[in-house]
Amino acid sequence: MFNIRIILTVPGFFWLPVVVFCLCLPCQGAAGTVVDQLSRRVDVPDDPRRVISLAPSITEVVYALGRGGRLKGVTLYSDHPAEAKSLPRVGSYVNLDLERIVALNPDLCIATKDGNPKRIVERLASLKIPVYVVNPRNLESLLGTILEIGTLLNASRRSVLLAADMRTRIQRVKTRVARTGYRPRVLFQIGVAPIVSAGTDTFIHELIEFAGGINLAAGPLAYPRFSREQILALEPEIIIITSMARQAVFEEVKREWGRWPSMPAVRDKRIYLVDSNLFDRPSPRLVTGLEILSRLIHPELPEQSP
Repeated sequence: MFNIRIILTVPGFFWLPVVVFCLCLPCQGAAGTVVDQLSRRVDVPDDPRRVISLAPSITEVVYALGRGGRLKGVTLYSDHPAEAKSLPRVGSYVNLDLERIVALNPDLCIATKDGNPKRIVERLASLKIPVYVVNPRNLESLLGTILEIGTLLNASRRSVLLAADMRTRIQRVKTRVARTGYRPRVLFQIGVAPIVSAGTDTFIHELIEFAGGINLAAGPLAYPRFSREQILALEPEIIIITSMARQAVFEEVKREWGRWPSMPAVRDKRIYLVDSNLFDRPSPRLVTGLEILSRLIHPELPEQSP
């Protein structure tokens, strides 16, 4: 029996000590007891081969670690990478199909606190199906989550390399943005009617901050609603719009904002459409979202060399 502790640091960036978990391995092939991100003790196989992902973000992490072949079931909207589209569905991540999950005979389910029903997790556990729950709240904890899932799936080397690459790219953006003291006011619009944005306790807020902007929706509510009059008073210099309907809704919203040509974002033609999946899924693609946002907010700054 022994403990595993991973500490990964990268010079020039914030250091992040990550305690992945304490893993008890009496012998090869025996069950190990791990502690998940909700402090639950979970017995998992040494080398799980029948894995079910209970959120699209987890599906993306598993594929990024080169373990997509172990996935036997995923939730609706698990659409990246393309191979994930052909896997059996176990309901949406907020409305899981318990019978379908059990029928797929998993030796490990990976769940998320943000969305997965607690009662389903508890029911699976009562059926002796291991459920490891993650709860990433920001980029830093996302890196830790990637390392933990890598250890669970015997992909530790791949997870360390992936986390290090993500850190390097994040630092590149921060170094680029540090060249200017100008931080434009940004409205990140994720809802059309009503107008909904992202508050302080969200990934989107952190991405805006790292990309060199000021989040106009910063505050205690995770997803505050605004009237049009409130937005006009805030005078956003940049409006970022996401929508599941994509282009059609974007053009409609853009036309609607165009009725106020004196608003800085309209006057300067700085209303943009982005892929929502790059900003609201805690997966490695959040860093791609950060890079895109940085270029939209600060197009005047030169790119950092790799």
